[in-house]
Amino acid sequence: MEEKKFDPYQFIGVFLIALILTWMLFNNENPQEISESDEVSNNTSEISNNETPSSTNSENSVLSQDYDRLYGVYGVLMQDKKSEVQVLENENLYIEIDPKGGLLKRVWLKNFKNYLDEPLNLIYENNNFFNIRFSTLDGRTLNSKDFFFVTELSSKNDKQRLSLKSKISDQEFIEFIYSIDPKTYLIEFDLKSNGMASFIDSKENPIIEIKNRVFRNSKSIDYENRYTELTYGYEEDKVDYLSVTGEDKEAENQVRWVSFRQHFFSTIIIPKEKISEVSFSSINLADKDDLNQRYTKDFSISFPIKYSSGNFDSQFEYYFGPSDHQILKSYDRDLESSVSLGWGIFGWINKFIFLPLFGFLSSFLPYGISIIVMTIIARLAMSPVTYKSYVSQVKMKILRPEIEQINKKFKDDAIKRQQETMSLYSQAGANPMSGCVPALIQLPVFYGLFVFFPIAFELRQKSFLWADDLSSYDVIVELPFYFPLYGDHISLFPILASGAIFIYTKMTMGQQTMPQQPGMPNMKIIMYLMPLMMLFFFNNYSSGLSLYYFVSNLLTIFLMLVIKNYIIDNNKIHAQIEENKKKPKKASGFTARLQKAMEDAEKQKKSRKRGF
Repeated sequence: MEEKKFDPYQFIGVFLIALILTWMLFNNENPQEISESDEVSNNTSEISNNETPSSTNSENSVLSQDYDRLYGVYGVLMQDKKSEVQVLENENLYIEIDPKGGLLKRVWLKNFKNYLDEPLNLIYENNNFFNIRFSTLDGRTLNSKDFFFVTELSSKNDKQRLSLKSKISDQEFIEFIYSIDPKTYLIEFDLKSNGMASFIDSKENPIIEIKNRVFRNSKSIDYENRYTELTYGYEEDKVDYLSVTGEDKEAENQVRWVSFRQHFFSTIIIPKEKISEVSFSSINLADKDDLNQRYTKDFSISFPIKYSSGNFDSQFEYYFGPSDHQILKSYDRDLESSVSLGWGIFGWINKFIFLPLFGFLSSFLPYGISIIVMTIIARLAMSPVTYKSYVSQVKMKILRPEIEQINKKFKDDAIKRQQETMSLYSQAGANPMSGCVPALIQLPVFYGLFVFFPIAFELRQKSFLWADDLSSYDVIVELPFYFPLYGDHISLFPILASGAIFIYTKMTMGQQTMPQQPGMPNMKIIMYLMPLMMLFFFNNYSSGLSLYYFVSNLLTIFLMLVIKNYIIDNNKIHAQIEENKKKPKKASGFTARLQKAMEDAEKQKKSRKRGF
């Protein structure tokens, strides 16, 4: 079971798709501001060096004080041991661990680069914070971020192991252990203590606090930020996430993992045993008008660890790597659920159809060609639906003159007008709603692909034609200014997609089945607005998605031309309608009930006129 909250960006996508399907019927807070100069520097240093919310001002300056006077025996934990920064490394990861606080100082994904062609770091330059907060028997508060550790690096069977100990004595210490295998994106992380019963208050469990200010890694910070979110798995199979806009806080029990996802890359904390209670927080930092912004969000979590008899012993794993569905799935920890494939049937279509199909095609075809081939397959699979929809449109077009006559004849009697219209449909064997079902059948496919392309890691930094990265927008012209809602560039694929939609709209307007009703919005205006909306909405979206819509609409135009000119015979359909009028079918189901309701309304109207 997967629990999801309202996502405004997906709502926009559904709205646009719904408009596409509509014309077939008729023929996804202010972000927190942050500067790139001194304020960024100060804020990032706060993540690493400032106290937690419960810390006092005296603790904030503890390193400059007399440890023995303030902390007595605990002062030894905060004396510099002169240890050097340690390094763990395998074929995927380069990791630096700071002996002060025992925290991760740098995590570099060796096989990837960001949009500036720089090394891709998930942790770097003090954007990461890790702390364990202890309460002592004499009422003090200690923070592991202030401790200095003695390091010991070893290796066995190619597995590297780094032990960090902060000791009061040889029998009284706190230990962090990091371990890494040669080929993995996982880091094992163990937290242990020994003989601390005389110092730490066992009535209050130590609290772990983890914070991460995530870097921007893509050209469009606005687009990347829509898919940068804190996601968590809890209980047996549930998944939820914090809002991608503004500030959001939550708390949950029985947590299996927590993911700091930054679109195409993730930092995931995986406890060996479910955590009883975790508090989550997400703060949006991205300003889409600031094109040089460095960060997208602040993520943080806090939770207690079990402590008894002077000891705690908790095991975790960190995943630092791509938000790639197949890679995450290979670890058999349900981590792939941190990347949403869509809810309900949309997720099933992506999981069992589009993911395997695209994986197969891209194994031997260039990625751009794979998108085109997959689009062709999807459109051909939907061609019977397109045919049914077009036949319905032709029938309604043939009946249009008679419907217009009915509207003129009964223009002042809405009930009678509807009665006569429904009677005509029944006699002709036509159904004005028959185009609705084909459109609804196509909706899961359209929306499934709308969700699929933005999360397809395989497209990242893969070029096609003039697009140098199919996971981001393509650029043909750089604008000297930022245009609100549009951006600072012109992308060609959205223009081509909007052009194809406009042509398709012109074609389908000729099949408009219903005349304009009084008080109703002008559908023609709405349909012509659709290409313009698509042009603005997709200018900052992935060029792979725009390529899909362009090819999809071209294929739809081609299929409609083939159906119109080579498959459907309008004269035969007209003859069939005339034959149906001679032997009208008895109305049934919803149509029959609707006709009866209108007849009853007509009788009541006549009764009121007679004064009864």
